[in-house]
Amino acid sequence: MYDGHQGAADLLVRRFGNYVRLTSEEDAAIRRTLAGPLRLAKARRDLIAEGARPRAAFLIASGWACQFKTLEDGRRQIVGFLLPGDITDLNKLVVNRMDHSIAAVTDVRYLEVSFDAFQRLAADHPRLSEVLWWQTLVSLSVQREWTANLGQRNALERLGSLLCELALRLRAVGLGGKERYDLPLTQTDLAEATGLTAVHVNRTLQQLRASGLISLSGKVLHIPNFAALQKASLYSADYLHRDRPGTWRGDAVAGATGPREDHSL
Repeated sequence: MYDGHQGAADLLVRRFGNYVRLTSEEDAAIRRTLAGPLRLAKARRDLIAEGARPRAAFLIASGWACQFKTLEDGRRQIVGFLLPGDITDLNKLVVNRMDHSIAAVTDVRYLEVSFDAFQRLAADHPRLSEVLWWQTLVSLSVQREWTANLGQRNALERLGSLLCELALRLRAVGLGGKERYDLPLTQTDLAEATGLTAVHVNRTLQQLRASGLISLSGKVLHIPNFAALQKASLYSADYLHRDRPGTWRGDAVAGATGPREDHSL
């Protein structure tokens, strides 16, 4: 559990480290940028509502949040999950109103980081500017995958793909693995993220269990064989672009530290 500024900084450094091995100067600059107060949003409360003026980027330090759209009749579509170490879209720099809402799924501790602070970070450290752009592009790639998920996959494939994605994203910041992770989502949350009904989600979870692809113990998800779930879900993690460090032109810059992570499945 990451409850303080140091934990939040560690998560962001680790996430950026998935794209490039950071120098000590870049590491320190990131930590200086995260100087604001740590805030708390209680479960099921909005961090910011659709239509509000975006005031800052949110860095999730602990807990889970979701991004969602609400129709006039109250129906809700979850369009993304924010996990520890995630930053809300930086494209809010150029918009005046939120086009979606962000709410806490669990209790969430988060930092509000001003857009000016990220602009200064990018201006002073050009490689970090590229990292921020790359993260934005990955976010767009995830949205394309979710669109394909809703439009083409069946219920088992939709749910299995989401469970695979969450496993890999949590693993990227050291908060879970391909075989086991905490899953605080309700069946209604899963339904709103996959375009299914809660009843259909329940049946699909039973199907996944009966097939030996997953097991649930309380709020802990177990995946006995990740490759089997991946195959059954027609899931490919290419859209997460987790192999980026091997192609960064600045990856071997003097002063870069830390081992290269193994991103293989």
